[in-house]
Formats: sequence, C-alpha cells, structure tokens
Amino acid sequence: MSQDDIFAKVKEIVADQLSIEDSDKIKPESNFANDLGADSLDVVELVMALEEEFDIEIPDEAAEGIATVQAAVDYIKEQVAAKA
Repeated sequence: MSQDDIFAKVKEIVADQLSIEDSDKIKPESNFANDLGADSLDVVELVMALEEEFDIEIPDEAAEGIATVQAAVDYIKEQVAAKA
C-alpha cells in the first residue's frame, strides 16, 4: 500500500470521524486538535477507526505521539510494512 493510498484512506476516516464536510481542508500537516477541532474522545475514536481499517494495533504511547495527519500516515505505513 502506497503512502498516497494510506493518506487518502486516513483523510476519509478523519473526515468521517470529525464530521468534516470539505475533506480538502485535511492536509498532511493538519493537527488533529488545533487544526481539525478534535477533542480527546475524538482522537480515541479516530485511533480505533484507523486500527480497524488498517488491521493494526496502535498502543497508547504511540497514539500520544500522533498529532498530525502525516504522523498517522507514517505510523500506519510503518506498521503495514512490518506485517508484510
């Protein structure tokens, strides 16, 4: 799975989880809390949705370090590659 494919799927999940109608507002550098308005519960639900979509596990320690869309994409890409 390419980085572009992962970004597209993450963007779709973020838009759905955070009820963002214009997904073009979701950029790689977008911070979930500061730019996209996610609260702590939103972040937990987002992590769960990403885990389910990509069939990976994101430990709490790792989730705390994922503050931007690009950080999520990078983490997922690393985990998917490790499973291959």
